[in-house]
Amino acid sequence: MSAADISALIIALREGVEMALIVGIVLAYLTRIDARHAHRWVWLGAVIAGLVSLGFLGLLNLLEAEFTGTTEFYYEGTTLLLAAAFLTWMILWMLQRARYLKNELQGEIQQALSHRGAYLGLFLLAFFSLVREGVETALLLFAAPGQGKLLGTLLGFAIAIAIGVAMYHYGRRIDLRAFFRVTGALLVVFAAGLVTHGVHEFVEAGLSGGPKVFDLSETLPDSEGLGSVLRALCGYSADPTILEVAAYLGYFVLVWVLSRTRIVGRRQASPTVAA
Repeated sequence: MSAADISALIIALREGVEMALIVGIVLAYLTRIDARHAHRWVWLGAVIAGLVSLGFLGLLNLLEAEFTGTTEFYYEGTTLLLAAAFLTWMILWMLQRARYLKNELQGEIQQALSHRGAYLGLFLLAFFSLVREGVETALLLFAAPGQGKLLGTLLGFAIAIAIGVAMYHYGRRIDLRAFFRVTGALLVVFAAGLVTHGVHEFVEAGLSGGPKVFDLSETLPDSEGLGSVLRALCGYSADPTILEVAAYLGYFVLVWVLSRTRIVGRRQASPTVAA
């Protein structure tokens, strides 16, 4: 398995489990309230969301093929930074809202069923809940370094589906909190790499990045072997500029500040929630 496949596997597994969790919560609740007949509308919403996400991925690749020269560098740099921003938002959102996801979804289901056109409401609930994850996944897979990410993507989604089936049909208890913590930590490192790669594209386009901090191109190139694995997983560059190193380290500082802010805010809000 290539370095690109490994990064794709982590992305697809994490995002796939989130999707499976959403679908599982909705289907389980509909079953509990004796509304199995509405399952097909949830699946329809999931399928349409998947098709939209695939279309978005195709659009990203089509646009990339249209750009050349400096414009291509700007396009790729912007896409990489946008992917890092989406990924960071998702990680921090899960950190704060994961424990409330089940109750929020069940409340939205009740609201949908209480109105005329309940089936349309369930379809839209499933569609909008999943298309956000799907579009985000497409953006991340497109931005992940390297070529040939199909195997890792398929394997990641296959494992995610297996986890979802085990939870829904067999009642297997999986420590999702630990899962999201571990994958969240991996994805923070991955997102830092996206930031570095994005800045590098702008440097290639003509932005001054300052002098190179070091040059390991001869001993540990980032285009092959261990260097390519490190590049795909954590943003390693064999010859980074000062700007790229500053962006890489600065990203970790930013995520730490944002995560601490959210944790403190959640603790301050918890008495109100309990009340």
